[in-house]
Amino acid sequence: MAEHEYTARIAWTGNRGEGTRQYRGYDRTWQIVTPGKPVIDCSNDPLLGGDPRLPNPEDLLLATLSGCHMLWYLHLASGAGVVVTGYTDDPLGLGESAPDGTGRFVKAVLRPRIELIAGSDLAVADAIHGRIHAHCFIARSVNFPVEYAARYIEV
Repeated sequence: MAEHEYTARIAWTGNRGEGTRQYRGYDRTWQIVTPGKPVIDCSNDPLLGGDPRLPNPEDLLLATLSGCHMLWYLHLASGAGVVVTGYTDDPLGLGESAPDGTGRFVKAVLRPRIELIAGSDLAVADAIHGRIHAHCFIARSVNFPVEYAARYIEV
């Protein structure tokens, strides 16, 4: 097997001057810094004191899972002769929190809206989703089920 390395720097930006001296005395903001790429400002989930205007780790995990699925869908569709002209997704992540505050994702549902050229074989287009989990790094790495509910529009 070939190994791949990925790097990023996570930098906390929420020190208001006294660090974590008091629980409510610091912000839950941070940045993702990846060499040569734009910095992404992030925060914690608003339920846990985060800034609702910024992406949180849960948002990022769901978006990453969806993005990986999309890229593999486009790749496999091209190889199968399915011509995709547009792709958007509004994924849904379902999480649960225990009384002690710990949480986890229970499942994710990817809900892509895929535009195909007129006359496309919708059965072939739909079957591609079932093959993606074997390829996508992210889908193969999460420990919760990933479902899909695709919609197809012929243009």
